[in-house]
This record gives sequence, structure tokens and C-alpha cells, in this order.
Amino acid sequence: MSPLVQPVYTPDEYLRLERSAGHRSEFVNGRIYAMGGASHAHNLIVFNLAREIGAQLRGRPCEAYVNDMRVKVRQTGIYAYPDLVALCEEPRFEDGDFDTLLNPTVIIEVLSESTEKYDRGEKFAHYRRLDSLREYILVSQDRQRAEKYVRDGEGWVLTEVSGAEASLTIETLGCTIALAEIYERVEFSAPADRERP
Repeated sequence: MSPLVQPVYTPDEYLRLERSAGHRSEFVNGRIYAMGGASHAHNLIVFNLAREIGAQLRGRPCEAYVNDMRVKVRQTGIYAYPDLVALCEEPRFEDGDFDTLLNPTVIIEVLSESTEKYDRGEKFAHYRRLDSLREYILVSQDRQRAEKYVRDGEGWVLTEVSGAEASLTIETLGCTIALAEIYERVEFSAPADRERP
């Protein structure tokens, strides 16, 4: 029996399929990848981030989108669904459906065991090609920690914050969020149960 070969799609074919699908899929190098569901902790963290950022953006010319705003990186052709994306300028969309953002300035991904390697590696390599992107933030779901990459010319500068007393500052949005707020109601497994230190 020969192995199944996944078909290669054009961006137009992907968008046509995606817009009529009952689930979300990302598009990378002509391939469509279905996205799995998120854990309880992941959902709480994304909600808490959206709540805190939304409150701080109220009355300002900024917008933030959670989970379902597709982002396209024109330079590489990837279509992805960040956990949270924001900008403080006029949003630019791929077409009149207004469901594919082209100019995010902040992207936040909540790390899960199944996506962490991709979010840190290949996905960030795609996102870095976005001229508009100023901050890329990775938020752990198994401990109180956030890593922030800030564009500095042609490079990216990493800072990390951790612990309940720490705060995450998103300079591009003018927001500061206590990690205690990001992780409100999130329960972590005991340290002995963790695979990594």
C-alpha cells in the first residue's frame, strides 16, 4: 500500500475551503493543517490576556483579536491563527471578507506541549518577515512565565518575566499586565509532575 500524499493547494483554494469549513486550519507551503482544540489552562490564559489588554486599550485607536483572526505573512505565504493579535493603526486586510489581517504589530502565542517547538521555531521565522510586527510574545501554560521578543532593527531582543510578582509590558500597545492576572484561576501541576525543570 502506498502512503497517502497530501495535496498541494493554492492560497485561493485554501481560503475558499477555510471560509466554508467548520474548523480552523493553517496554511503553510501549500499544505493545510487542521488545528486541534486547546486545553482548559490555554483557554483561561488567552481569555485573561484578552480581558486585560482589552481593558487597557479601551478608548484608544487600537484593536485586538483573539483566536479567530487569521494572519497572512505575504513574504512566505503562511496563513496562521495566533492566540492573540493586536495593532494600534488602521488594520489592513487581504480582501473584502476582512478575516485575514496583514499588519499585526503584536502577536501572542500561548505555548502548548504540541505547538511549543513550532511557535518558537518555524512559526516565529515566518512572523519575523512581517514588516509591521514589533513584538512577539510567548506565554507558558505550565508555569508563570512570558518571553517577549522585541524588534531592534534587523534583530530581535529577548526579555523574560516570571513569577506571580512580575509584570509583562507590551510597549507597542502601552500595556502592562501582572502575571498574576494572566494566570488567574490557572492551576499548575506539582513540580515533580513536570517533565522539564
